[in-house]
Amino acid sequence: MKTQVAIIGAGPSGLLLGQLLHRCGIDNVILERQAPDYVLGRIRAGVLEHGFVNLMREAGVSAHMDEQGLEHDGFTLAFQGRRHRVDMKALTGKSVLVYGQTEVTRDLMAARKASGAPIHYEAADVQPHGFLDGKPRVTFTHQGKAMTLECDYIAGCDGFHGVSRKSVPQDRIRHFERVYPFGWLGLLSDTPPLEDELVYVNNPRGFALCSMRSHTRSRYYLQCSLAEHVEDWSDDRFWTELAARLPEDMAGKLVTGPSLEKSIAPLRSFVAEPMKFGNLFLVGDAAHIVPPTGAKGLNLASSDVYTLYHALRGALLDKRPDLLERYSEICLRRIWKAERFSWWMTTLLHTFDDDPFSRRIQKAEQDYYTSTQAGLTTIAENYVGLPYEAVV
Repeated sequence: MKTQVAIIGAGPSGLLLGQLLHRCGIDNVILERQAPDYVLGRIRAGVLEHGFVNLMREAGVSAHMDEQGLEHDGFTLAFQGRRHRVDMKALTGKSVLVYGQTEVTRDLMAARKASGAPIHYEAADVQPHGFLDGKPRVTFTHQGKAMTLECDYIAGCDGFHGVSRKSVPQDRIRHFERVYPFGWLGLLSDTPPLEDELVYVNNPRGFALCSMRSHTRSRYYLQCSLAEHVEDWSDDRFWTELAARLPEDMAGKLVTGPSLEKSIAPLRSFVAEPMKFGNLFLVGDAAHIVPPTGAKGLNLASSDVYTLYHALRGALLDKRPDLLERYSEICLRRIWKAERFSWWMTTLLHTFDDDPFSRRIQKAEQDYYTSTQAGLTTIAENYVGLPYEAVV
């Protein structure tokens, strides 16, 4: 088998990259370890930055998103007994779109199927080779048959635990990581959202987030200890604890109901540098992880896709392979800014077992950023997403 770009991973980043490349005439093959139903079963966030929404439209897969997505012009921060609305639209002229990652993936999967471009689910033993020697190829097993896919370039879109980053010699990559001393307990329910926009809460009992997937489906999160077990959290216990962390007027409006899904996710910040190794490029979670507080995970993957897509177009269509040399530099510049914002939002809103000085600093940060135009603008412009950057 031969192709121009081998894409490892059929999550949103791999599918979006494949769709963009296909539309401009660049051959690509996607390899995915899991079955389609497993990929769609992953419950993830759904706040899409302005840039991500535009990239979905450029890829020709925005019809359902444009029809069903909920445009949000702001969100609420609640702490110290006060509520502060961050009016993103007024402060930046931009908004975000609430549209679940599962729906994004479903739309991209449908577009891939309709295009007829090759995708192999349940591909086992996927392994990239030769990317440092100028002879890239990917070996894998599909339906019991050993296969070799020869290619010009390999895009590693296979997530934090995928094979792409692990295939890089350890002396050629550097990892930066911060692990947080708590997790998020999430609950999905077919109940109306608490409010029309997201609500982030800082409470002495711990952080809480009131989010949504639609007008009838809600997603809630509670800060919890990493020693907790999801089976110890009944629905009643979750709703009671959530109400205890919300401002009283909000708690009185909370509509509860049976959970559709509950899970506990640890929080970490992680960056791998560089993101290019010969003809192998790391994309999305394969190269970086952010705590979900700033809603940057999927959006960072999208900005990587944007940059790599334009670099590959330049290399393969315009005979400018030199453009690929800037991929890592451009991506990392934006990644570290998003890492900073996600870390800052996490420290601003969560309860830490810190000394009194640190707690006073947190309170001062909350007061400053919500009481000045400059502070609110800083939050808003980071939340809606910093500009994407293409190679030129």
